[in-house]
Amino acid sequence: MTDPARPAFHGFEQIPLHEYAERAYLDYSMYVVLDRALPFLGDGLKPVQRRIIYAMSELGLNAGAKPKKSARTVGDVIGKFHPHGDSACYEALVLMAQPFSYRYPLIEGQGNFGSPDDPKSFAAMRYTESKLTPIAEVLLGELGQGTVEWSPNFDGTLDEPTWLPARLPHLLLNGTTGIAVGMATDVPPHNLNEVVSACVRLLDDPDATTRDLCEHIRGPDYPTAAEIITPAADLLSMYETGHGSVRARATYIKEGQNIVITALPYQVSPSKIMEQIAAQLRAKKLPWLEDLRDESDHQNPVRLVLVPRSNRVDIDALMGHLMATTDLEKSFRVNLNIIGLDGRPQVRGLRSIIGEWLQFRTDTLKRRLKHRLDKVERRLHLLEGLLIAFLNLDEVIRIIRTEDEPKAVLIARFGLTEDQAEYILETKLKQLARLEEMKIRGEQDELAKEREKLVGTLESNAKLKKLLKDELLADAKKFGDARRSPLVARSAAQAIDETELVPSEPVTVVLSQKGWIRAAKGHDVDPASLSYREGDALQSFARGRSNLQAAFLDSTGRAYSTAAHTLPSARGNGEPITGRFTLPAGAQMVATLAAENDQRFLLASSFGYGFTTRFENLVGRNKAGKALFNPDSGAAVLAPVPVNDPATDWVVAVTTAGHLLAFPLKELPELDKGKGNKLIQIPPAKLKSGEEVVTALAVVRQGGEATLFCGARKLTLGWRDLQAYEGARASRGQMLPRGFQKVDRIESA
Repeated sequence: MTDPARPAFHGFEQIPLHEYAERAYLDYSMYVVLDRALPFLGDGLKPVQRRIIYAMSELGLNAGAKPKKSARTVGDVIGKFHPHGDSACYEALVLMAQPFSYRYPLIEGQGNFGSPDDPKSFAAMRYTESKLTPIAEVLLGELGQGTVEWSPNFDGTLDEPTWLPARLPHLLLNGTTGIAVGMATDVPPHNLNEVVSACVRLLDDPDATTRDLCEHIRGPDYPTAAEIITPAADLLSMYETGHGSVRARATYIKEGQNIVITALPYQVSPSKIMEQIAAQLRAKKLPWLEDLRDESDHQNPVRLVLVPRSNRVDIDALMGHLMATTDLEKSFRVNLNIIGLDGRPQVRGLRSIIGEWLQFRTDTLKRRLKHRLDKVERRLHLLEGLLIAFLNLDEVIRIIRTEDEPKAVLIARFGLTEDQAEYILETKLKQLARLEEMKIRGEQDELAKEREKLVGTLESNAKLKKLLKDELLADAKKFGDARRSPLVARSAAQAIDETELVPSEPVTVVLSQKGWIRAAKGHDVDPASLSYREGDALQSFARGRSNLQAAFLDSTGRAYSTAAHTLPSARGNGEPITGRFTLPAGAQMVATLAAENDQRFLLASSFGYGFTTRFENLVGRNKAGKALFNPDSGAAVLAPVPVNDPATDWVVAVTTAGHLLAFPLKELPELDKGKGNKLIQIPPAKLKSGEEVVTALAVVRQGGEATLFCGARKLTLGWRDLQAYEGARASRGQMLPRGFQKVDRIESA
């Protein structure tokens, strides 16, 4: 069954919209992949880069020439070869001229070509001038020697090279990045000497593995002196598979007490680093750092000075933190997706890339040698005719002067070919008369030797390989340089816990009745004597340290915490605690705590239930807090009491009816959260009516004493006195003496 004929409209084919859209998208995708975004393995260039380099060579802008306006080059590219966007074309030119972007810049720019701080801050193309660098000769030197194929430009008026005859694997030298449709490429730059060494190794040993080649190419080599800290095993895996990542880290030195950053990872802006560190300083997340400044100049492109707060600061720990939290340490994606000699994109490993490029170079060499051989043979052929003319000079001159068709006569008289006859006729009679047999025969001998050498090289793989190797080593000697990015085996940086960066200083955390919170320096502060807002007063306080957490317990049994060093100074009235935490409706804070994580506290309710817990269980990240203590309905949460020794401490509990009970703390469980166990017995009827509840609680160390405050009076019970009130946990206890039954609080010593 055949497809029905498509209708025509005014001579134009009509196709369904979905088919047109599919075809258009496919055409666009293939154009982006093959003609815009991905580099060719042979010369390592994208089409726009290739056209820029070729256009500059056509304009005579070689390394020894005077530079011309960049607009002239861009105009030639978009006018002659392809209508790229002028800004995109100029940006590609600028990129090839930036020494901080290209490992081996192909273009030398004069004027503002951007800076590491802002690579896109370059001047307009009408203001800048450019020419090719010496290393560009590696791409262009063999262009006119029959080494490339030519294709018509966009309008068919000119031919342009399909590729450039690169003498070195430029793809690996400068690397490239690009985003196509459905695929991308990220090839890192490498050191020229290392790449050439790997090429020579593969030439000498065709069975060499990627591991063998990595003995020469140890890793990427970026334009900066930042360290590459990716492990060698990961780099090997990256080169084997063609994809992975490379991690680079800034380098720094110590100058006195200061830290000086001397190199940043590739494409990291110094100003951005300064901004990132300054942001941490403003947020009070870098208390170890006093100041920072940028002292970069033309002699020191990167010189960022960090001033620590004191000489006791652990510089390596601080820099490790900065590298983990800023771009001082950066990871680069690697995806070796390249258009190969078959014209198709493919992710290739290192061995595949070098092997295929050597094939490309071998073919280029053969083309060059064959082109030269053809020229030598043609010249020998012409010299043969010239020698005949010399030996019959008088007759040749007579024929030229007298005959109407001298060309045909010469061919018939001396058995010449058309080329030989035309060459004789194109030679001036004066020159013919000056011909010398020795010169002709000498040139013939030289060319014959050259022909023999060329034929011998073309017919011998060994000679061809040796020539290839010699040329590679010669270019390496001419353009090679030392590695810039040192390879250092380091583990990835770790951010320091915020508390570790905070100095350990004594602080007093103060909470007011109306919920305002602040922190005073030192433990000798009297919280009650601080200034409060009108109608406000002290609610609770805790003495701790600035590098610890401050915790709060509300009337519902929920716990909240915040870093003590982040609290506002006690010079002012502080800030509302509701700005930091979200309390349940009707809840109020009942206690403030500050301690080490393993410090234990006794938590209890007015109904006589409680347990011990560690301070770390009061610490959480949620703004809404965490459920810690679960009091009975109607019960009040008592202020937590610190524990000295869980094995020997005693609990002292007093009810509003004057009953006091003392029992060992170890009889209470240690829980992370919950209701706990019964401390003292209260008749259910009295508990329900609210007639009797627990009013005071204390933890007394073994051999210690407890002081009961009853209004204006107080009663001190020594260790022996407390034994009289000893009983089993959850028992009723003993009545206190008359006059001391209304206990407000208990202090232990």
